[in-house]
Amino acid sequence: MGDCPSVRVSAIVAAGGAGRRLGAGVPKQLLEIGGEPILRRSVSAFLTHPRVSDVIVAVPASIADAPPEWLRPVRIVAGGDTRQASVARAFEAVPDEAEIVLVHDAARPFVTAGLISRAIDGALAHGAAIAAVGATDTVKRVSDGKLPLVVDTLPRERIYLAQTPQAFRRAVLRDAVALGRSGVAATDEAALAERAGHPVHIVEGDASNVKITTAEDLSMARRRLSDAARPSGAARVGIGYDLHRLVEGRPLVLGGVHVPAGRGAAGHSDADAVCHAVTDAILGAARAGDIGQHFPDTDPRWKDASSLALLEHAVALVRARGWTIENVDVVVVLERPKLGPHRTEMEEQLARVLDVRSEAVSVKAKTNEGVDAVGRGEAIAAHAVALLARTDDRRPTDDRLTTDDRLTTDDRRPTDDRLTTKLTTATNDHRPTTND
Repeated sequence: MGDCPSVRVSAIVAAGGAGRRLGAGVPKQLLEIGGEPILRRSVSAFLTHPRVSDVIVAVPASIADAPPEWLRPVRIVAGGDTRQASVARAFEAVPDEAEIVLVHDAARPFVTAGLISRAIDGALAHGAAIAAVGATDTVKRVSDGKLPLVVDTLPRERIYLAQTPQAFRRAVLRDAVALGRSGVAATDEAALAERAGHPVHIVEGDASNVKITTAEDLSMARRRLSDAARPSGAARVGIGYDLHRLVEGRPLVLGGVHVPAGRGAAGHSDADAVCHAVTDAILGAARAGDIGQHFPDTDPRWKDASSLALLEHAVALVRARGWTIENVDVVVVLERPKLGPHRTEMEEQLARVLDVRSEAVSVKAKTNEGVDAVGRGEAIAAHAVALLARTDDRRPTDDRLTTDDRLTTDDRRPTDDRLTTKLTTATNDHRPTTND
C-alpha cells in the first residue's frame, strides 16, 4: 500500500505434507509440472515478488537436512505431522521485524504477483485477509450417511471458496498459531484466526490458482503448462508507442510510479508514457482499437485520469475477447532523470495490473544520445511489445471494435492506488545509450 513503504513481509510456504491422496509414492510438491517441481514454482512466486523480504519453507523432515539446490535461497524448516503443525514451526522462523506474514500452500503453483499483492494489502488494511473465489455452482447441504439427503440449499452469493495465500498481521497469526498449539484443529490458519476472535476479510482470488490434490489435478496442471508451451497460431504480438513533451509544473509518472524530476510529461491524463505504450500494445495485439479510441484526449472524463486505471480497463477488454497476457517488454527513452532506482517498482505495478508474474514484465531505459527533441531533454518516448495468447478454443475473428467495447464513465476508476514496493537500485553499466 502506498502509505506503508517500510512494512516487512515474510512468506511461509507449507510443503511438509506427504500428498497421500495423490498416490504418487513421493510428496506431491516434488513432482514436476512444466519441467520443474511444483514446490519450486510456488516458492519462485514469492522469491521474485518485490514486496516479499523472506521466504520460509516447511518441507518433509526427510529432506530438511539436504534440500534440493533450488531451495538454497530460502529458510528451511522441517514440517510437522499436519499442515497446521508445519505452519506453526515455520512461524517460529519468521524474522521478528516482519509485520505481515503470508501463508501459502505449496500445492498451488499458479499463484500470481497480483494475487500476492492483493493479499498483502488486505492484511495491511484489515489484519487478516484470504484469497477466495465466489461459488458459481448451486451449493447443497446434506445429511450424514452413505446416501445423503439434501437438507437445504445455501445461497451461493454468500459462499466463497478459500485459497492461498492467506495474509495476516504478525499478532493475528501469532494468536492463530497459539490456538492451534492448544489443541484446536482447523483446515487453515484463517479458521484459527476466526476462532481466536479476529475478523478475516476476503480479497479477490483467482480461478486459475488451483490446488493440486488428486492425480486428475496433476494431469490438468501438466496439460495446462504443456498447452501454454506449445507453439500455436492462437497467439498475437502487439506494439505500442507513446511520446510526450516535458514541461514545467507537471509530475513525471511512469508505470504508475511518481519519479522525482524537474519536469513532467504534458498530456490530458497523467501522461504516463509507459502505461500508454503498454495499453496500445495489448489493445493492438487483440485488435481492439487503441488508447485514443477508448480514452480520447478531447473527453473531459479522462482529464488527469490515472493511466494505470486506463490500462486495467484495457486488460479487462482484452480478456473479455478471449486473450491472456503472456509478457510485456518496455523501453523508455529519456535523457534524465535516471530510472534505474524505479524500474523494479514500475515492473511490479505493471505486473499487478496485468495480473502476471513480475518476471513477465521488463522495463528498460535508454537515452537518445542527444538526437532530436528526446535527446535534447524536451520529450520522453516509450516503446512496448506485448505477447497475448488465446485462453479458449475460439478461432480468432476479425475482432472489429464494437460500441460495447468502448468504456463508459462508470467503468472509469481514475484513482492511482499505487502499491509501494521496496525499491531495487539497478546497476548502471555506464553504456552511453542506457538510462539507468
